[in-house]
Amino acid sequence: MICYIHSKICVENPLYLLNIVTPNLKLTRKVCLTFSYFLLTFSSATFATDFHLSPGDNLQSVLDSANDGDIITLESGSYLGNFIITKQITLQGPKTASAKPAIIDAQGKGHALVVKNSNITIQHLNIMNWGYDLTDENSGIYANDKVSHLTINNNFLKGDGFGIWLNKIDNAKIFANKVEGNPTLRSADRGNGIQVANVSHSRVYHNETYNVRDGIYVIASKNNTIEGNTMHNLRYGIHYMYSYDNSILNNAAYETRAGYAMMSSRRLIIQGNKTRDSEDYGFLFNYITYSTIKQNHITRVWTKPENKVLGRDGKGLFVYNSGFNTFTDNIIDTAEIGIHLTAGSDGVKIYGNSFINNPTQVKYVSSKKQEWSEEGQGNYWSNYLGWDMNNDNIGDTVFEPNDGIDKLIWQYPEMKMIMDSPAILILRWVQRQFPVLKPPGIKDSHPLMTSPHTQQISDLLASQHAATKE
Repeated sequence: MICYIHSKICVENPLYLLNIVTPNLKLTRKVCLTFSYFLLTFSSATFATDFHLSPGDNLQSVLDSANDGDIITLESGSYLGNFIITKQITLQGPKTASAKPAIIDAQGKGHALVVKNSNITIQHLNIMNWGYDLTDENSGIYANDKVSHLTINNNFLKGDGFGIWLNKIDNAKIFANKVEGNPTLRSADRGNGIQVANVSHSRVYHNETYNVRDGIYVIASKNNTIEGNTMHNLRYGIHYMYSYDNSILNNAAYETRAGYAMMSSRRLIIQGNKTRDSEDYGFLFNYITYSTIKQNHITRVWTKPENKVLGRDGKGLFVYNSGFNTFTDNIIDTAEIGIHLTAGSDGVKIYGNSFINNPTQVKYVSSKKQEWSEEGQGNYWSNYLGWDMNNDNIGDTVFEPNDGIDKLIWQYPEMKMIMDSPAILILRWVQRQFPVLKPPGIKDSHPLMTSPHTQQISDLLASQHAATKE
């Protein structure tokens, strides 16, 4: 406090400092002002207080009376209620792994923590039992004011509503959190694990979400990075709506209805992600434009027998009304349909991918021709039966995954019952003999003889085998 008073007086009357130092020390006006600036700039940091609270203490009272820069550490135990943070502080639990957690328990109603200022850090807490009213956006951590520079890390959240809800936030870092929902609720009745709305220049990374509705839900947000997260046992791993200039990198999703559901967004970089054991889609693209989808790995997209209805098949890539995108260097392995492209998805580049063990490699519903190779490089198709006379790893005959019979079956699924009948075999033979009768479709003029991803597939199988043994 004395430093603060001196600095204040010195700013108002710089020569005052000359009277509180040794008379023989000749300080210039410039030195005095510089010293005063130093005091004012660092006085708040110098006098930040570190509070240590026990479960019996009044947490909300301390939050209200705290000053910017204070650190509030909660000792092990439960803190009951709904708390509001209005100061620029750090709220944290014990950092040592051996310590019992500090638990924020909202007792089944409202938000557990509400954030209403910038430069706030929330870390090393267990947050649980907040409300389940999705209309009121009940959340474990709720930030709905226009603030910036939030850090939320190393927390465990468990509840029925939304885990972390961010709206109108700039420069946030959300990392190393674990969000668990309620598996006894219907998927539609759960909140999302991490919800990011109207957020910019932020990172969501190295989090785990499960038993929620969607793992990470991003809407109306731009210039963000979603990286290294794990999402499982939920509806959609990552769900995008109306967002631009985002990067989705190196995430993993498994046991989902769709690993990644990307809708009404543009200029996305979707790279290095993995999804396995999805029921409906590995990646779903609905009105995605001017985006790059590369180096992703999709494994086992198969509708469960008990959920099987006519026309419901697991799709590795489902591309609907999405144009001017590039799909390259991806692995689509063991999906009922490798890629389903439809509804005006034009201007796409598809090359350098591996389509492996998919009973239907391509389902293409359009009246336009498309070439799926680029600068002499096509894709690897595990059912390609061509040859390579000059050993350049490029097939000497084009690969056309579909014919007119396939399109008839897509229009009339009941025809599957007569797929191997003599009539169908004759129709296929006629199309091969008279190509003019064949409808427009997909052509890969430079199919690859071997997969460029053999090593990655081998490594993945080895890691999965090791995990099974453990």
